[in-house]
Amino acid sequence: MTGGAEINGRRSIIIKSASDIQIMHDANQIVAGTLRMLKDTIAVGITTWDLDQLAEDFCNKRGAKPAFKGYRGFPGSLCVSINEEVVHGIPTRKKKLKRGDIISIDFGVLYKGFFGDSAVSLAVEDCSSDVMRLLNVTRESLEEAIKQVVVGNRISDVSQAVQECVERNGFSVVRQFVGHGIGQSLHEAPEIANFYQGERTPRLLPGMVLAIEPMVNMGTHKVKVLRDGWTVVTADKKPSAHFEHSVAVTEDGPLVLSSWGN
Repeated sequence: MTGGAEINGRRSIIIKSASDIQIMHDANQIVAGTLRMLKDTIAVGITTWDLDQLAEDFCNKRGAKPAFKGYRGFPGSLCVSINEEVVHGIPTRKKKLKRGDIISIDFGVLYKGFFGDSAVSLAVEDCSSDVMRLLNVTRESLEEAIKQVVVGNRISDVSQAVQECVERNGFSVVRQFVGHGIGQSLHEAPEIANFYQGERTPRLLPGMVLAIEPMVNMGTHKVKVLRDGWTVVTADKKPSAHFEHSVAVTEDGPLVLSSWGN
């Protein structure tokens, strides 16, 4: 789940111990397992409410609690966003997946006092080549950002990596919503924009944990929030994609806590 619209970086950054990071790894592996399960479940005709129920049941059975349900009044366990919906889509029985849809799934858990958070965007059967390219570039921008999670770099290096990857491929980066630190709170400092702002940002230190989450639009970067107070859509109704990993800063380089391969 994105950290909100304000980009200020003034809150204190909390450094995690090795044992904290191990628990966060375990939390994020529950998230990763949930997303893998949902990827295998997605099919034409399934509702976003069905996916929400499957995710909640999956994490409950593993001793975790859905992080988003009830957060600032959010009604679901998943944020499920389809096509022009960027983030924070609310699960509903009324919305069934159709062939050619993009579905972006954002999920978090609370486990042993720490949060995990990750997101993936997937194609529902025969998506167009343009849509598949959007998904691939968004995923690539996250990979490029993670490469910058090196001790001594700045948050702005992470931001710039996303922006450069996205814009050289002809897409646009959402500017109103940002990534965030994560730990014993779902949203901690620092806030992580997906574009370079030309200002001094914090240096990366061992023990920082970042939820990096590019949100990339096929058309304009501009977005708006629907009447439900949650669902964010592109201003021009063109498709959007969203990928996210929780990443720890270590002396040995980035540690992707929510990696599907762990």
